Amino acid sequence: MTRSAGDGAPPQGPPKDLPKGRSRRNFAGARPVMDDVARLAGVSKQTVSRVLNDNPSVRPETREAVRTAMRTLGYRPSRSARSLASGRTRMLGVISFDAARFGPASILTAINTAAQEAGYLVSSIALDTADRATVVRAVDTLSAEGADGVIAIAPQRWVGRALAEAQLDTPLMVLENDLGKDASFVTADNRAGARKATEHLLALGHATVWHIAGPTGWLSADRRVEAWRATLEAAGAEVHEPLIGDWSADSGYELGRQLAVRPEATAIFASNDQMALGLLRALYEAGRRVPDDVSVVGYDDIPEAAHLLPPLTTVRTDFPEIGTRSLHLLLSQLDGPPEPAVGRVVPVELIVRRSTGPAPGR
Repeated sequence: MTRSAGDGAPPQGPPKDLPKGRSRRNFAGARPVMDDVARLAGVSKQTVSRVLNDNPSVRPETREAVRTAMRTLGYRPSRSARSLASGRTRMLGVISFDAARFGPASILTAINTAAQEAGYLVSSIALDTADRATVVRAVDTLSAEGADGVIAIAPQRWVGRALAEAQLDTPLMVLENDLGKDASFVTADNRAGARKATEHLLALGHATVWHIAGPTGWLSADRRVEAWRATLEAAGAEVHEPLIGDWSADSGYELGRQLAVRPEATAIFASNDQMALGLLRALYEAGRRVPDDVSVVGYDDIPEAAHLLPPLTTVRTDFPEIGTRSLHLLLSQLDGPPEPAVGRVVPVELIVRRSTGPAPGR
């Protein structure tokens, strides 16, 4: 279990126009305080406090004057001052799993950016073990630190169950999982993405679509398998059992070698771009041309997808939108009265490139 925290940009340099009583010499050696902001903005210290805590009673022009003074002075309010004024720590906790992968890493970056813009710190715990006790311990740690709310990037079914049993005392936002009435959630529309990928290949004249799936028990992988299978069945196409990978390019390569020797496999949908990358290599080594002999679709639209040979057709997931939306949804729960759990599904988009084409002989 690893930890990280971030608190935004460092204070700026000395202002051009300083408040009375603060010379450039003593400012350089002293951090600006709330009194300095109040003097420069021409308001009371209490008004500055209300702006810091987003009190709706402050007039917009006054709020802007205070924020301008803060920027001019390079003023950074302390967490302890905000906590005393608002009853909050202005710290949010994030629990992530498999954080090195493109999707979770992109979501975490977006959460940190949105939190910083909202004036919150983020305390992150990255878990690398798959047992319930570790999940509960992470939740307890963030709760003990006084996190105002917790976001859990929880892509596996067992993680959702462990979070539901953790009985967190603070608001919980879950990504890529659905705990029903127990917590709000944000997820990508994995079923729609798999359906679009499969329909695209069928529309090109392929008799059926083979599938390299993600690991069983991962919500995104399971939903993509379900939608891929349902789409084939609705089209009256033959359904072959999916080949189960582990999200890595290595697994895509090994499973791709099994498919490369099957001439009837002319269309393959891989559940993420890394596995599609391994698949492309396996097909190349077997002398199967893409897309002349085999069409390939990936998933996620990693930055490298457009630069592969051939450029990869894939399903784009807006990971930054997932992270930003989850943060804003959590903050809305913190700022308003308690509400029932809500769910948000982020749309996906099929990006057609040159790794897909008509079925051979069409």
